[in-house]
Amino acid sequence: MLNPPEMLDPVTIALGVGAVVLIVLVLALRNQRRRNRSIRRRFRELEGEEQRMFSFLNDLGLAIENEPSASVLSRIIVDGIDKVVNARGGAVYFFGSENGFLNPSYISENCPPLIGIPVEIRKKAQRDPRALESHVRLSRVGVDEGILGHCLTLGQAIHVADVKSHPSFRDAFTRYTDDVAALLSPLSHAGKDLGVLVVARRHQDGAFTANDFAVFRSAAEQSSFAIGNARVHREAHEKRAIEGELQNAREVQRILLPQADPVVAGFRISGTNLPARIISGDYYDYLDLGDRKFGIAIADVSGKGVPAGLLMAMCRSALRSVARGQTSPSEVLAAVNRQLFPDIREDMFISMAYAILDETNGKLVIARAGHDPALLFRRESGKVELLRSPGLALGIDEGTVFERVTKDQEIALFPGDCVLLYTDGVREAVDSHDEEFGMERMSESFRLAAPLGSEAVLARMQEELRQFTGEGPQMDDITLVAIEKKR
Repeated sequence: MLNPPEMLDPVTIALGVGAVVLIVLVLALRNQRRRNRSIRRRFRELEGEEQRMFSFLNDLGLAIENEPSASVLSRIIVDGIDKVVNARGGAVYFFGSENGFLNPSYISENCPPLIGIPVEIRKKAQRDPRALESHVRLSRVGVDEGILGHCLTLGQAIHVADVKSHPSFRDAFTRYTDDVAALLSPLSHAGKDLGVLVVARRHQDGAFTANDFAVFRSAAEQSSFAIGNARVHREAHEKRAIEGELQNAREVQRILLPQADPVVAGFRISGTNLPARIISGDYYDYLDLGDRKFGIAIADVSGKGVPAGLLMAMCRSALRSVARGQTSPSEVLAAVNRQLFPDIREDMFISMAYAILDETNGKLVIARAGHDPALLFRRESGKVELLRSPGLALGIDEGTVFERVTKDQEIALFPGDCVLLYTDGVREAVDSHDEEFGMERMSESFRLAAPLGSEAVLARMQEELRQFTGEGPQMDDITLVAIEKKR
C-alpha cells in the first residue's frame, strides 16, 4: 500500500527535485552548446565575409592604380561583390551616349537574366540557347524599364526578393520567368549618375539576408567611388595625351610658318602669328618665285582648332605647289581654289590675300580671296588707303564664279610707303565691354607706326591690342605682315 504524498520520505523528494534540475541543466547546456556552435559558425561566416570584403576593396584599390578600362573595372567589381555576398552572378550597366539607355559593361558568366525577355527571344532560345545569352549581353535597357530602371527611379539600393513578381515585369510582350532574387544599387559620383550595379541569386541557392543587403550597399558605395575616380583619372590621362598631341601639332605648324623674315632687295618685310589656341587657323607665308619676284600670302581659315589647322596646312601645300612661275596672284588663288574645293567641308572656307612683289620695279600686285582689304600707307601724303581688289573666299565655289570675280590690283610702292596685311582677329579683338578694336583704331595705329618701318608696325599693333583687350582672353588668331619700301 502506497504512502500518501505527505508521507514521502524527504530524501526521495530531494532526489526527485535534483533529477529534474539536472535534466534542465543538461538541456540548457546542450542548448547553450548549440548556440555557441551557431555563434562560432556565424562568427566564422562574418569573419569570412569581412575577409572577402577586405580582399575586394584591396583588389579594387590596386585596379584603380593601374587605370583599367571600364569593362575591366566592371568585372573586378561584379566578381568581387559576388564573392562577398555569395551571389550567383551580377552585372554593371552604364549610361550610354544616349542618356535614355543603359548599356551592359560586364555581365558575369553564370548571372541569371536581369532584364525582361521578349516572347520571340524565349521561343528562339528553345531552339538555340545562345539566343538568350546573346540578347541579354547585347541589349540596352531603357532607364525606366525593369528592375534596373526602378532602382534608378528610386535613387537608392533595393532588395528584390522575387524578380518575376516585380511590377516592372507585368508586360505581356516582355516577360520574366526565372526564380531569382536580386540586390541593386544606383552608381553615382560627384552628383552624376553613372549606371546600376546588380547581383543575383536563384531561389534554390537561398535568399539574401539583411546582412547581405547591408554589405552589398557598402560595397556599391565603394564601387561608385572607384568608378568615378577611375573615370576622372582616365579623362585626365586622355586630356594629357591630347594636349601632348596638340603640342606636337603646334610644333609642326610652327615649322610650317616662316622661321625668319625674308631678305628682299629694297624692302623690309615683317610678319607674326599669335594663335588664340594651341592650333592656329591663321597662316602667312613667303615664297621666292625666282626672277627677282617674291610671293607673300596671308590666310584665315573659318573656325578654330585642329580642323582649321589641318586646312591651313593643306592651303600652304596647295599654294606652294602652284605659285612658282606665276605672275598673276588671282590666277594663283584660282589654282589653289580648284585644288582645295573638293576637300573643304561645306561649313568651312578660307579667306586669303596673295601678293607678288617685284624687286625690279618696286610694284606690288595683290589679289584677295574674300580677305580683309590691306592697308596702304603713303609716306608722301601721310594717309592710309584701303586696297579693295574684288574676290571670293576659297572653298565656296568650284571655280567658275571664283575666277570671274577675283581680280588683281597693282600698286606702285615708293620709298617710305608701307602695306599691312592682317587677319580679322585684329579688328575683331574686344575689350572688357565687348567693344571691338575696329577698323578705325587699326588704321590710326598703322598710320602712326608706318613711318618707323615694318617692325615698328607689328610692335605698335600688338601693344595697342594688349592695352585694348586688357586681361581678357584672345578670342581669335591674329596674324600681321608688314611690307615696307625702304627709303
